[in-house]
Amino acid sequence: MSASGTRAAAADIPSLDALLRAPALAAALATHGRGEVTSLLRARLAALREQALAGALARDALDKEVIARELSNVLAQRDTPRLRAVFNLTGTVLHTNLGRSPLPEVAVEAVLQAMRAPVNLEFDLATGKRGDRDDVVAALLCELTGAEAATIVNNNAAAVLLLLNTLAQKRDCLVSRGELVEIGGSFRIPDVMRSAGARLVEVGTTNRTHANDYADAIGQRSALLMKVHTSNYAISGFTHAVALDELVAIGRERELPVAVDLGSGSLADLARFGLRGEPTVSDAIAAGADLVTFSGDKLLGGPQAGIVVGRADLIAKLKKNPLRRALRVDKLTLAALEAVLRLYRTPEFLADRLASLRLLTRPAAAIAAQAARLSPAVQAAVGARFTVSAVTLASQVGSGALPVDTLPSHGLALRAAMQRGAGLARLEADLRGLPRPVLGRSADKTLWLDLRCLEEADEAAFVAQLDALRTPVR
Repeated sequence: MSASGTRAAAADIPSLDALLRAPALAAALATHGRGEVTSLLRARLAALREQALAGALARDALDKEVIARELSNVLAQRDTPRLRAVFNLTGTVLHTNLGRSPLPEVAVEAVLQAMRAPVNLEFDLATGKRGDRDDVVAALLCELTGAEAATIVNNNAAAVLLLLNTLAQKRDCLVSRGELVEIGGSFRIPDVMRSAGARLVEVGTTNRTHANDYADAIGQRSALLMKVHTSNYAISGFTHAVALDELVAIGRERELPVAVDLGSGSLADLARFGLRGEPTVSDAIAAGADLVTFSGDKLLGGPQAGIVVGRADLIAKLKKNPLRRALRVDKLTLAALEAVLRLYRTPEFLADRLASLRLLTRPAAAIAAQAARLSPAVQAAVGARFTVSAVTLASQVGSGALPVDTLPSHGLALRAAMQRGAGLARLEADLRGLPRPVLGRSADKTLWLDLRCLEEADEAAFVAQLDALRTPVR
């Protein structure tokens, strides 16, 4: 047996003090401190003793350089953030599991500024008195939507919860049966209503609801008429839905407020950017809706937030509800949201300046050229184990927005050369293990990498880390 392969006894294990004095550990001590390094060394020495007692301790495992490398690897793994930037090549642009909308640079800078110094979050600089944090964005929201007032909470489900709890607690809220949507994580409108203390009254049928269905269902306990935009699915065929202006007319006649949950509500007409038009918040306000709720991190392209706009008297009621304090957003969300909303003042520049819209409107030809450029680099990285080809794909918007629409896209198809599914699974794991994980979509014994969300500015970083695939861990 060679010297490096001989077995060592427990007595051969270096002491803790000797290791702490070793030059090989100087860098770890300087970076992580004596306490953390000592704790990890004790754990490693205990493991070495167990191996020695079992007769399985190799002498070369006691080399101080070896122990230092092992310690550095452990420390590096511990210091790797759990929340990490990834390359989203799934084909879903606003991917809920990946944080939905990426923020534009102006929003990132606004957040950094709010993090670095105190800000006037609830301080009125004009009067020198306490202010309302909603004031950071309320005027902008009213300007962009035509509403009288606005309030902000932490997501759209919270906005609906606050609205229902304030206006319909222990009373009836009328909703079309065809609009009882389920959002992500199996949360449903009826569940939100129940949690808010409101009683759901279903009107109409799944595929057809008429104005008289609402009118006939209104009773003494009725508090609210609600319309929910079915942003995450579509019903086709023999259908009918009550238009918002019709519902508003019923509400005015019966003196009941009308609320609209727009979900992924947009502030701009998407048709001008080549996408299918979605109902905008300003459309709902113009049609007479008393309150409109929508998300900040979907089609709006901002941070996670739930936004409520509408009549000033009703917004005032929402703001007096104790729930609002529990659901309010912090300064970072408001800073990002304000920066994003300012972009909407110049809609002609939105497709360039709003990150999410820039991804949604990337020309298919540019993505095809990118696929052609990247295919050889990816093929060289994965070697003969897989075949890589540039292909035509169809992206989707995601996050329940424009559910039946697809976006023409291009990407790469990776297939195991020997048609072994396990090999493809290992490749997926290797891609997830890169410094900036690469996430694709696996189907039909193929790993599909949709390049719609890989902007040209990130290409170099994407290619640079592919070298790690040349020598797979497994």
